[in-house]
Amino acid sequence: MSLSGKKITVIGAGIGGLTAAIALRKRGAWVTVLEQAEAITEVGAGIQVSPNGFAVLRALGLGDRFRQIAVQGQAVELRDYRADSLVARLDLGLLPEDQPYFFVHRADLVDILADAARAEGVKIRLLQKVNTVEATETPVVHLANGADMKADIVIGADGLHSRLRPVLNGVTAPFFTRQTAWRAIIPNVIGHPNVSRVHMAPKRHMVTYPLRGGELINIVAVQERTGWAEEGWQHKDDPANLRRAFGDFGGDAKRMLAAVEDVGLWGLFRHPVAPVWHRGHTAILGDAAHPTLPFMAQGAVMAMEDAWVLTDALEHADTVEAGLAAYQARREDRVKKIVETANGNAWKYHLSFPPMRFGAHMGLRVVSKLAPKKLMQQFDWIYRHDVTKG
Repeated sequence: MSLSGKKITVIGAGIGGLTAAIALRKRGAWVTVLEQAEAITEVGAGIQVSPNGFAVLRALGLGDRFRQIAVQGQAVELRDYRADSLVARLDLGLLPEDQPYFFVHRADLVDILADAARAEGVKIRLLQKVNTVEATETPVVHLANGADMKADIVIGADGLHSRLRPVLNGVTAPFFTRQTAWRAIIPNVIGHPNVSRVHMAPKRHMVTYPLRGGELINIVAVQERTGWAEEGWQHKDDPANLRRAFGDFGGDAKRMLAAVEDVGLWGLFRHPVAPVWHRGHTAILGDAAHPTLPFMAQGAVMAMEDAWVLTDALEHADTVEAGLAAYQARREDRVKKIVETANGNAWKYHLSFPPMRFGAHMGLRVVSKLAPKKLMQQFDWIYRHDVTKG
């Protein structure tokens, strides 16, 4: 089925939506992106783009430009929270040369994607709040301003609060994990190397890595607690609360926490993977279909993979319905495994029973020194998966 000339509406100008818009436009579709904000902006934050995500950017012709604004990661370090001593090191240099790993400011990646989309001829319409979508063979997007938009295909890439997901699946209540996360960006006050550091503590951990040529540091700090917190990074908190929760952290971690002046707080919730991703000529992707906890750093990357596979599946199907069904079939098992792995990952950093914590850290030290390739190989199923070649 040729996509040439098809009118496709994408809801949401985030990473997944813009990636889909570029991929679809490159195959001849006429693409309009609807964004409810008054400008394409992202809350200041860092993300990690592993090799499987970079493969999509490279296939879209954005690899070189992305390299200019991202920091290439050298390693992931697991460290003890109090002494700030190294427990284990995962050497990203063991990845093949053509499969690099990056740290990037989310806003910088969105800027690249938005510029590329406009250069391809994608129309990006701001201040377009969607009320609902008619998920039929002739889909209609109903906007809050009273306007209706018809399209041949509608893609919901509008995240956790998607307007299309409940049309396809009904409303489901998320499950509070009893974990909250703080997020902040600070100046690079410690000369942070080009590595991701995971500072592990009983019932807490903190992840840090550099951004923008090493000028900034991204901080995500997670704590287990019974107190409920709302979902969404737009909720601000007092930096003193963050420092109090992680007050026993030492070394560089302590110095980084002292530099925090502005911080967001997010309650971490588990959302089920949507059982239905498509109906008629509509489909959802990224967080709209399969929200994931941040413990595998794969949320944005999965959205990029979705965007590529969706486009490829449509192009190689006889009908729109068959293409959308093939898209879900090709993606569902992989994203479920990612979500399940992320759900079960936090406890590994939060061990609190001293003998168990000591034994686990000792085991990591031994494997890190004697079999470093083994540590990296456990992630081959994620990092070496290239949707652009399948």
